Amino acid sequence: MSLSDPLSVVNILTNIFEKLSVEYLIGGSLASSLYGIPRATQDVDVVADIRVTQVNALIENLRASFFVDEDMIQKAVKTRETFNIIDREYLFKIDIFMCGVDEFSNKEMERRVLFQVPDSISQKIYLCSPEDIIAHKLYWYKLGNLVSERQWLDAANVLKVQNEKLDFRYLKEICTSRGVIDLLEKALKETK
Repeated sequence: MSLSDPLSVVNILTNIFEKLSVEYLIGGSLASSLYGIPRATQDVDVVADIRVTQVNALIENLRASFFVDEDMIQKAVKTRETFNIIDREYLFKIDIFMCGVDEFSNKEMERRVLFQVPDSISQKIYLCSPEDIIAHKLYWYKLGNLVSERQWLDAANVLKVQNEKLDFRYLKEICTSRGVIDLLEKALKETK
């Protein structure tokens, strides 16, 4: 599966979110691939601020293109947990994380970036900011006992490619709050 396949699946979902006025952002490996160096991904991570009043319309809109578990979606939205949907054409999985109600989650949603998809005239999607992607990738690298080369390389590649565009003050602040400032400093030295 090429990078264009997940993007076409994401486009279907983001069009539904736009139609229903659901705020969202794309994170994970898809975002780090778009900001850094593209690589294959097996799923897409989305953070969404879905309201209980939007659930029925969301389910109805998703059914045409995705396998959905209605009970799982309703429960996840009520409890602010995670659910997934699977694309009917590619059997591609999208994990949808409910937006938290904490300051970190609010700031992440505020800092999302409207991204013009390469090779597409009209497709624009909201991505997690590059600074937040770097912090997330370093955090997951730390949680995985510093052994996931994918997480490390994703963070390093975004640092390399986006270097001049990054808000380093914010990046250091968010990495400090996530307990990965030491990893950021190491990545910065390695990417110079």
